[in-house]
Amino acid sequence: MGDITSFQMLINGQWVNSSDGSFFDSLNPATGEVWSRIPEATADDVNAAVEAAYHAFHDGPWAEMTPTQRGKCLRKLGDLLAEKSEELGAIETRDTGKMFKETRWQATYIAEYFHFYAGCADKISGETLPIDKPDTFVFTDREPLGVIAAVVPWNSQLFLSAVKMGPALAAGNTIVLKASEHASAAMLAFGRMISEAGIPDGVVNIVTGHGDPCGKVLTTHPKVARISFTGGPVSARHVIRNSAENFAEVSLELGGKSPFIVFDDADIESAVNGAVGGIFAASGQSCVAGSRLYLHDDIADAFLEKLAAVAKTVKIGDPMAEETEMGPLCTNAQLDHIENQLAIAVKEGASIRAGGKRPEGLVGQFFEPTIVECPRQDMTIVDTELFGPVVAVLRFRDEDEVLALANDSDHGLAAGIFTRDSARSLRMAKKIKAGIVWVNTYRMISPIAEFGGMKQSGYGRESGFQAVYDYTRPKTVWMNTSSTPLASQFVAR
Repeated sequence: MGDITSFQMLINGQWVNSSDGSFFDSLNPATGEVWSRIPEATADDVNAAVEAAYHAFHDGPWAEMTPTQRGKCLRKLGDLLAEKSEELGAIETRDTGKMFKETRWQATYIAEYFHFYAGCADKISGETLPIDKPDTFVFTDREPLGVIAAVVPWNSQLFLSAVKMGPALAAGNTIVLKASEHASAAMLAFGRMISEAGIPDGVVNIVTGHGDPCGKVLTTHPKVARISFTGGPVSARHVIRNSAENFAEVSLELGGKSPFIVFDDADIESAVNGAVGGIFAASGQSCVAGSRLYLHDDIADAFLEKLAAVAKTVKIGDPMAEETEMGPLCTNAQLDHIENQLAIAVKEGASIRAGGKRPEGLVGQFFEPTIVECPRQDMTIVDTELFGPVVAVLRFRDEDEVLALANDSDHGLAAGIFTRDSARSLRMAKKIKAGIVWVNTYRMISPIAEFGGMKQSGYGRESGFQAVYDYTRPKTVWMNTSSTPLASQFVAR
């Protein structure tokens, strides 16, 4: 076992351990060894973080800064993130097993989100209303909500922190981020840049710990005004119940089981490449993974042959190595879940066309790229999120059939459509019940474009300019402009 790195939480501008000294270990998924030690926040720690954010919002210098000044802080934060992308990427890879070439690139690109929201900070405005009363001037202003509780999962923690922090801070809020207990290190390392960016103490706080007490105390706290949660539906239900204690606004992004549809007129090479990236990139550990693959009957056999050939040649191994194409899964629980679901699928009549097991000769939490052909839509694996490199494949004959199959899901986050028929792509995009639809491409993101889901993939949207307004509330101001004294309300007219 190598040296163990100890991290601390960020509360009110100070780096602190848990108040009772407790911590938990984080494993390197590629080796299975403990590599870092993370503080286990107590209820008192979370309360201190919320109180710090509350006072920073009401009394600190953040409350006095102009929107333009806040924007400059966000721009600086983005610059620092880009400068430290190598360091942050290496930490995230060691903690999660994600490919270094991906985490390094993501850290650089995520800087664009802070730059985008830096530009949004002084574009928040109200409006004047053409009111139906004489001698009356009415206008609206938009005010920040207050303390934001942001709960972020391990798989894209820097990205998801950016789409929560960016609009929240641009609007003038303060924030308490809860990092995932499965992999907290990259967010804590990122937190070192907060003060360097000129953001005052208490504006951004980062706590680490499990759902109880850390998450529960945070999402029930009476001084939290809004909860932005990304994670699974089981935890989300707890968050919704918790928000009954403080009446906080809630937005949820809960992952999915996204349909990836390939018609018979599609560019097959492009569609295969899209499918590979959609499910095997990030080892399938993506909320928008294209894990339900629907193939038109006329091209299904040829498509599967090409897809299986790629899957069998994917280089699995050390996520830090440039030649590696797929790294390990983050947790052993994911491996157990995948193996259990594959066993159920085979029992229900599925056939494994590629992969289906842990690769030989590798220490760590690895699983082969796996293709499972399913004869029926009602099989368990078809609508169960595995969060791993496993794609369930089904066949269809026509547009109406595949539309019905795609929408026959509890999830509704993303979808992919591959076809050369532009009219068909527009029809499908309109009718598919998903918050994001990619046509002849997949897994594209931008700070300019909103994302979010429907059904059990959650509600609310992140990214885009509208997200800034979601972190504000309108205030309506009525002004009497008449020089005549206000008439008594108790004198008959």
